[in-house]
Amino acid sequence: MTAAAAAVTPSFSSRVSTYFYLRPRMLLALFLLPPLLWLGIVYLGSLFALLAQSFFQLDDFTGQVIYQPTIGNYVRLFGEVNLSIIGRTLAMATIVTIISGIIAFPIAYYMARYATGRTKALFYVAVMLPLWSNYLVRVYSWRLILAKEGVIHWAFNELGLGWVLDGILSLPVVQGSSLSTSHIGTCITFVYIWLPYMILPLQAALERVPRSFIEASSDLGAKPSQTFRKVIFPLAIPGIAAGSIFTFSLTLGDYIIPQLIGSSRPFIGQAVYQFQGTAGDIPMAAAFAMAPIVIMAVYLSIAKRFGAFDAL
Repeated sequence: MTAAAAAVTPSFSSRVSTYFYLRPRMLLALFLLPPLLWLGIVYLGSLFALLAQSFFQLDDFTGQVIYQPTIGNYVRLFGEVNLSIIGRTLAMATIVTIISGIIAFPIAYYMARYATGRTKALFYVAVMLPLWSNYLVRVYSWRLILAKEGVIHWAFNELGLGWVLDGILSLPVVQGSSLSTSHIGTCITFVYIWLPYMILPLQAALERVPRSFIEASSDLGAKPSQTFRKVIFPLAIPGIAAGSIFTFSLTLGDYIIPQLIGSSRPFIGQAVYQFQGTAGDIPMAAAFAMAPIVIMAVYLSIAKRFGAFDAL
């Protein structure tokens, strides 16, 4: 081949570039193929395997899984004891989400509207700092803080208010010898652990509220409380919904915090562990694990109506 012919003949890389340039959809499919395979095989495949396992049953005599479709596990799931576990977990997730939203809103609002420069950076560091430490370390720290010998019980006793704490712990819905063995302690720890996940989406949503809307509301004679109710809060709802997805879902599926801090009454994560690890009943554990998936599917559909996905 002459030098002139070699110069005219395009290189392999040029031919490949031209080929994909003329077929942009094929190039897009090539880039999307690896993540789609990961999503389809690893993520959705595991969920499908979980769903399939939930329709099998454990032989009580041999301890072997019987691979015949049955809805027996779901009949057991709707029993009184298991429904109380699901209801307890759902109530805790709802309470944690509401408390996190109440605490997060003023912090996020100050960060979005008033904090500037170094002050805003310090707020970001303060919000993110707990996430830099190990999850178990933070949970164990709160276990020590909430214990009978911890600083909270000590402070109440020193102030002569120990009877107040004892009265709270003696309530039927609490029933604990200390905060570390009660649902109140579980709730406090959940709120502390997941609060950053509520603050950050809410702060981002509040920053997107145009200042001109607030100024227009003031010019039209609205009081600050009216501006908050009719302008700021409605526009912040997508951020609240986005943050609630994290706090609600993470509380719903957490196993460690209820195991280390709280009463003997289990949550969904503990029930799944007991069925899978202690009883060896994997099909029933799979059926129990489907409960938070179904709950979250409903919750996400509701959150989507409030614009949660636009705020993420």
